[in-house]
Amino acid sequence: MIKVFKFGGASVKDADSIKNMSSILKQYQNESLVVVVSAMGKTTNLLESLLVAARQEMHDFEVLFNQLIDFHINICNNLFENRAYPVYTNLHSIFDQLRNVLLDSSGYNSFDEHYDASISYGELLSTSIIDAYLSFDQHNFFLIDARDYIVTDETFRQANVDWDYTSLKINSLKNFLGVGVNILTQGFIGRSHESRTTTLGREGSDYTAAVFASCLDASEVTIWKDVPGLLNADPKRFAETTKLNVISYPEAIELAYYGATIIHPKTIKPLQNKRIPLKVKSFLQPDLPASVVCESAETDSLIPSYIIKDQQVLISISPRDFSFMDEMNLYRIIGVFAELKIPINVMQTSALSLSICTDFNADKLVLLIEKLHLEFTVRYNEHLTLLTIRHYHTANLPEIVEHKDILLEQRSRVTLQLVYK
Repeated sequence: MIKVFKFGGASVKDADSIKNMSSILKQYQNESLVVVVSAMGKTTNLLESLLVAARQEMHDFEVLFNQLIDFHINICNNLFENRAYPVYTNLHSIFDQLRNVLLDSSGYNSFDEHYDASISYGELLSTSIIDAYLSFDQHNFFLIDARDYIVTDETFRQANVDWDYTSLKINSLKNFLGVGVNILTQGFIGRSHESRTTTLGREGSDYTAAVFASCLDASEVTIWKDVPGLLNADPKRFAETTKLNVISYPEAIELAYYGATIIHPKTIKPLQNKRIPLKVKSFLQPDLPASVVCESAETDSLIPSYIIKDQQVLISISPRDFSFMDEMNLYRIIGVFAELKIPINVMQTSALSLSICTDFNADKLVLLIEKLHLEFTVRYNEHLTLLTIRHYHTANLPEIVEHKDILLEQRSRVTLQLVYK
């Protein structure tokens, strides 16, 4: 049976982390593995800064580019004593390609297209180094370019997978995979039918793992994280957290939808369709039992989950003619949000207004107001926080909302959402 592993940026952030990854993989030498890897550490953030610097012809472009080079070369220096190892030549070739892509925006029809072409190099650099080290450490891995297998449309930065074509391509790997023969590939990236590089959205490597698992009918997917499994709250924000040992696919989808960052929102559905369990394990303590996402829903409601989203904006929209907030007005407003790809985290209507909480994006907020201002009055509050509590009936309100000015509250049978200053 095939197993799919995904290692994120934190799990391959430096040489010691890559050595740790290699030692984990040695525990599965009798398995047939597909290993999906993200960009190393905060490389994606650095590439985003590089892209802006290149397009705006900023003076710090070379400084940032040298930071990118030094970061990856230093990792190699700590992995390989021989500076003539072929990986160094491979990396410098990738750096040359990346420089050309960053500095020549003329071949791209939009910023988002240029973004995908540039930011994808984080994963290419990462897998180049990891492939070299796994070979050096006596593993039998074959490196493939995920863009040759993940076929998408051209919705740049949020590309949609063409499942029919992708399945045909990934299925061709079944004859290649065998016990002791493993595949290494990149998360997050794909290629359109028109041969343009695309990305699946931030943190999209989880989704890549799910796509490969679904198409290969894998026995399970394991996401390796720096936490002991799925937790009911962010340990960086809450002093006490509880591990969710088993949750159902629908519960995982709900948590991801509301902003739980441990799983990419699109990851669950393809696994649910094939009844492939998703495990979350600690790469720091790999012997600990995993959290499991599967069909069982018996324990879903036993432990409340807390999800916090910062940098929220609460937008209030009212018709200028003082008409009701009827279905036609809602249709116009929601259509503008969809057109601008502005996510709706909470929505609440009254007779005369519509309140929407969304992630703050200054540029999109300006566009939204421009498109609505002829028919609607738009007001908004910035610098807000959204707290979502699943299974709030068994929960205590956390101290973080005490004495806070709550601007919006919404309850369903299972979920409580609070928007506050």
